[in-house]
Amino acid sequence: MNTMTLLALITLIGVAALFIALAVFLVLIAQQLESIGGAEIKLYGTRASFLSKIRVGVRAIEVETAALAPLVTKLNGGLSAIRDGLVAIDRNLAGVITAVSAQGEK
Repeated sequence: MNTMTLLALITLIGVAALFIALAVFLVLIAQQLESIGGAEIKLYGTRASFLSKIRVGVRAIEVETAALAPLVTKLNGGLSAIRDGLVAIDRNLAGVITAVSAQGEK
């Protein structure tokens, strides 16, 4: 058996081992996900998956909070105006403090 044949055989064994390991771990993952699945509903023939219940809950939260986006934008504009006013007050107070300090030194 020459070197190329031996290397090809080792590569083939390595690839086969990789695919076998991948298949085994995919089966284990599928079993774990099935354990999360929940009870079977006889009426529909489907599973009441805990994950699907979470998905429905998250969707409900998304629908209920959809109206907040325009209000938050409006609130953000108002708060930006307040911030600008407070910055102006801060500058004025800094000027007053500087003036008072200058008078105190005289």
